[in-house]
Amino acid sequence: FRLALIQLQVSAVKSENLQRACGLVREASAKGAKVVALPECFNSPYGTQYFKEYAEKIPGESTQKLSEVAKECSIYLVGGSIPEEDGGRLYNTCAVFGPDGAMLAKHRKVHLFDINIPGKIQFKESETLSPGNSFSVFDTPYCKVGLGICYDIRFAEMAQVYGQKGCQLLIYPGAFNLTTGPAHWELLQRGRAVDNQVYVATVSPARDERASYVAWGHSTVVNPWGEVIAKAGAEETVLYTDIDLKKLSEIRQQIPILSQKRCDLYGVEVKE
Repeated sequence: FRLALIQLQVSAVKSENLQRACGLVREASAKGAKVVALPECFNSPYGTQYFKEYAEKIPGESTQKLSEVAKECSIYLVGGSIPEEDGGRLYNTCAVFGPDGAMLAKHRKVHLFDINIPGKIQFKESETLSPGNSFSVFDTPYCKVGLGICYDIRFAEMAQVYGQKGCQLLIYPGAFNLTTGPAHWELLQRGRAVDNQVYVATVSPARDERASYVAWGHSTVVNPWGEVIAKAGAEETVLYTDIDLKKLSEIRQQIPILSQKRCDLYGVEVKE
């Protein structure tokens, strides 16, 4: 099946972001994409100072638009992420919609991005956001898909849980920056893909040098062999990849790590 990743140029105007995102979703669908994904924080600038101002309920304005365009195009739409308000708390949340417009999953970013690299970047999501507390998996006719948001990709156990749950594709809307992007963006994707013999797709906003937080860009797809099979630059674009589940099956047969794990010695436990 064809996967499309929309590396959107995000502006400070929410209505404009929604309009352009939906336009690019239609374009991707017209080119045969069956699963389409938007980037992290696609409807607002990324930054703790913006989350409260742009936050919405789910369902709300942004997710309603996503539901409508998913139904119109009859696709599976991974809605990047938006700042969500619920019960007085804010979350970084990804909503997924099916071809009938119904919401299939709602993933709240589990690991909050609190880092301090002296002289490079300091950022603290927990100043405004609360963490999610659940794994998010949805079914398509092609395969089962697991969701994470940005910083979630650094936690190998989360991807292992998705592997145990039968996922063959992991999608991470994310916005790595100019420090962590060149160092770890591709490395982490290849690691998660090889460890679990799955496809890994990451969807970044396009780079905006004038923004308070500058995203690395380079939306990417990695196959279960750890090869980068599609990669964008820094500018706005739609990245297309054909996901070959037969190849995934062959790789798992050739190197059967999933059946050769020593579950008598170790394991990843889900505490839900």
